[in-house]
Order: sequence, then C-alpha cells, then structure tokens
Amino acid sequence: MARFTFTIEYEGTRYSGWQVQKNARTVQGELIGAIADALGTRDFEFMGSGRTDAGVHAKAQIAHLEARTVLSPRILMLKINDSLPSDVHVLNIEKAPPRFHARHHAVSRGYLYQVSQRRTAFGKRFVWWVKDELDEAKMRKACEIFEGFHDFRSFTADDPEEKSTTVDLLECSIEKQGALYLIRIRGSHFLWKMVRQMVGLIVEVGRGRVTLDQVHSFLKHESDIPAKYTAPPSGLFLDHVLYSKTDIAPPVQSLPNIQ
Repeated sequence: MARFTFTIEYEGTRYSGWQVQKNARTVQGELIGAIADALGTRDFEFMGSGRTDAGVHAKAQIAHLEARTVLSPRILMLKINDSLPSDVHVLNIEKAPPRFHARHHAVSRGYLYQVSQRRTAFGKRFVWWVKDELDEAKMRKACEIFEGFHDFRSFTADDPEEKSTTVDLLECSIEKQGALYLIRIRGSHFLWKMVRQMVGLIVEVGRGRVTLDQVHSFLKHESDIPAKYTAPPSGLFLDHVLYSKTDIAPPVQSLPNIQ
C-alpha cells in the first residue's frame, strides 16, 4: 500500500460541502470518483483534514490517499485532474509516511473570510458584500477578544452536550486590502458554523449594532444571538492546514484579486 498527501483547491459554490453525502454533490465525492477513474478501483481510503460546509471554498485543503498503485505522484495528479470538474483542482500530490493522517495529525487550521465594501462584478461568489460603513478599529478589538482558549458554545450549531465546545483560537486578525477586509481565523480546530458566526458578529460590531461588551458576554454565557448574524458561506475559504507547531502560516492574500 502507498500513502499520498494531496493539496486541493476548490470553489464550493456548487457543492453541499466537503464530506460525501447521499443524494448530494460534494467535493470529496468528486475527488473519490476521479481517483477511482485514475486507479481503476474503489478499493482505497481518501480523507480530508476537515469538513467545509455547503458553499465554502478552499485554497489549500489537505487530504490523504492510501491505495495500491505503482503510479508516481505526478502521473496520479494528472490523471485525477483530467477527471475533475473545473471548480475542483489538485494542486500537488506527494508521497507521505505510512501513518500520516490528514485530520488527526493537523495541529492547526486557518480560515480566511473576505468582506467586500464594494459591489464586484467578478468576485460575487467569493465575498460578502457589506454596504454599510464599518468601524475597522472596533472590528480589530472584537478580534482580540476572541483570541485565546474559550468556550465557543454561543458560536456553533453543535450540541455542547455531545461535543466539547472549547477551542484554542490562535489568531483572529483583520487586514485591509483596498475594498476588502480580510479576516483570518486560525485555531486548533473549529466547530460547525463557528467561523461564520464569529465573522458575522465582528461585522455587526463594525456596524455599531453589537458592542464589545456583548462579545465578551457571548464567550461567558450561552446565547443564540450570534447565530442570527451568521455570515454567508460565499466569503469563507479554508486557507491552510499546518502539521507542525513551528510551521508558519502563509501571508494573507485575497482570492481573486478584487481590491
């Protein structure tokens, strides 16, 4: 058996998320079909570093494949990409250690959210267009509140009784590039809808509809208010996955260039 690591980019607009589902088109499902075409068999294991929700994109999703094949990584990549739709693309395939696991061995994951302050003809599927004027200083302060080890039960659709809602949030930062606010959120792991609910609240702070004191309170006391402000999936990207605590996250870059 050979094990490979994949780096994958995809536009999630047409998909019901990453993970294979019955009666739904998913990114993992498309990749499994393409891998089966390339190998001539479905006797393999293919797993990603984590799920992305319906409509969410990825700049660098990581996955691993375990299969019986003599194909080189380059030939395997060419064959798989030939079978994939245009909105899913394998950027790189490399041989991996026999026990490498894309999900279990990840030490942190980074998401990028793009908020546009202007209407765009080219980037509508990749941003959340917010017409209102935003207070950048207050948004940065809201980000600072989120950093650290907190209970994010107010920021997820997961059931706290069934799954731990504590997360070590390593980074929550904002960079302004032209008409775009680029919000990077990096943590040990993430809960269902957590990033989109955080971004929605950060924007509401920028609009002046939510106070910084309220943000503090949502981390201390359970509330359903953040769910009401959930940001749309269009602006969200899985930006990177790191496998060593010494690895450095890539620079923040918009996609596409719509500044």
